[in-house]
Amino acid sequence: MHSLRSRSPLLPAAALAVAVLVSGCGGQGTTASASPAAAATVATAPSPALTITDPWIKTGGKGMTAAFGTLVNNTDAELTVVSGTSPLSPKVELHEVVDSGGKMVMRPKKGGFVVPARGSHPLAPGGDHIMLMGVTGKVEPGAEVPFTLTLADGSTLRFTAIGKNFAGGKENYQPGEGEH
Repeated sequence: MHSLRSRSPLLPAAALAVAVLVSGCGGQGTTASASPAAAATVATAPSPALTITDPWIKTGGKGMTAAFGTLVNNTDAELTVVSGTSPLSPKVELHEVVDSGGKMVMRPKKGGFVVPARGSHPLAPGGDHIMLMGVTGKVEPGAEVPFTLTLADGSTLRFTAIGKNFAGGKENYQPGEGEH
């Protein structure tokens, strides 16, 4: 009986290469598999630190509008959104609605939107929202509007909000209404 070693001098080198590859994967919490396809399905991308669910933007003409959704923190640390941008508007601000002398007014939210660890932060009409001023075009129902939010650590969240008709609770995002 012949040993494999005596028949192929390359086999020990190939076995060493496989051992190195398997040990390299083992350090990442994956297990070795005889099937390359099975090994590929084990590795997954990490979950983004911050996501947004159901992002939408109020339809309307030029002027002002707002975007909404729910920010979701997938980490064990508090995250703070400090700014936003969109090609639809040259000026995007993070806003809140507060009672000022018995009247509900919109104003920039000092410190941004704080999303608790493993928690969420709603962006809703009549509450915190992403305000777009100087909107350069009309937002139609179903329109897809890109946004980028920047966090305090410099990381970003990119998403697309969908245009949605919304009469709401007397919100009016037109110049002169609710300005600060």
